[in-house]
Amino acid sequence: MKIAFFGTHKFEQPFFDDYNCKKGHEITYLEAHLSVESAALAEGYPCVCVFVNDTVDAAVVSKLAEQGVTLIAARSAGFNHIDLEAVSRHGMRVVRVPAYSPYAVAEHAVAMILTLNRKTHRAYNRVREGNFSLDGLLGFDLRGKTVGVVGTGKIGIVFARILMGFGCEILACDLIPNWELKEQGAHYVPIDELLRKSDIISLHCPLLAATHHMVNEGSLARMKKGAMLINTSRGGLVDTPAVIEALKSGQLGALGLDVYEEEADLFFEDHSTQVMQDDVFARLLTFPNVLITGHQAFFTEEALRGIAMTTLDNVSEMERDGECKNLVRSR
Repeated sequence: MKIAFFGTHKFEQPFFDDYNCKKGHEITYLEAHLSVESAALAEGYPCVCVFVNDTVDAAVVSKLAEQGVTLIAARSAGFNHIDLEAVSRHGMRVVRVPAYSPYAVAEHAVAMILTLNRKTHRAYNRVREGNFSLDGLLGFDLRGKTVGVVGTGKIGIVFARILMGFGCEILACDLIPNWELKEQGAHYVPIDELLRKSDIISLHCPLLAATHHMVNEGSLARMKKGAMLINTSRGGLVDTPAVIEALKSGQLGALGLDVYEEEADLFFEDHSTQVMQDDVFARLLTFPNVLITGHQAFFTEEALRGIAMTTLDNVSEMERDGECKNLVRSR
């Protein structure tokens, strides 16, 4: 099948090219992000492949349909950037990559916790400048701390098990408890109890209407004072202005973000020579107890290989059978 890849990055092409030797699709890599203006580039391609910072709203879907696109292959787990109602209305289908390497994201979340706790990023810069003072670098033992895991899908489970290895008590919250994790010592509790008791809270849930801004002024107020919050899931889970106020008051002790609600105009591009236009994001960067990475948690060789394989397998299955286990059903 002919596939137009939008928003392509050089780091992912070798993985797709390597696996496509077995699949035989005709791939065209496009640097342009998918938008109403760039949708015309899909002319003659029955399939487009999109990433998390491509725009796939109703207007774009309509344009794609006019170009003859019938399949949208998301090379990501999340699909909240795709208007499924518009897709259904135009008789198109959407496939995604529900899992690639849960270890990649879980390990990155743990790395953020360790960095924020022991201030290794600040220590690194100090030592390079000849400053060996320990003032301001005080951390705490992870052993014995209570870690709240919001969402115990594949990533949340791996994350919880890693923290168990550090000797942490795990409080979990999910609509569907994982009984194996529970048998290993995790305690499933209501979200309010998790917020109240956790020293560290890590988000591992999808962005849905029910979870949008689940971290807000009210939930922040219910957290243990000085708690650490980690989000490697979706930016829209967090009300950023509310988090900024909690950081200023000291209610929130530390924040680690690999995702940001308005990241589409920032992440995956080099803006180092430009003036920051996002005032909210710029304010976050001023806090010494905030660590931000640019949607990097998934970025391992194993994950990229898994994304390439699942994406192209999805397209092959849809081309051959018209069905796929990773088909996204309209809500």
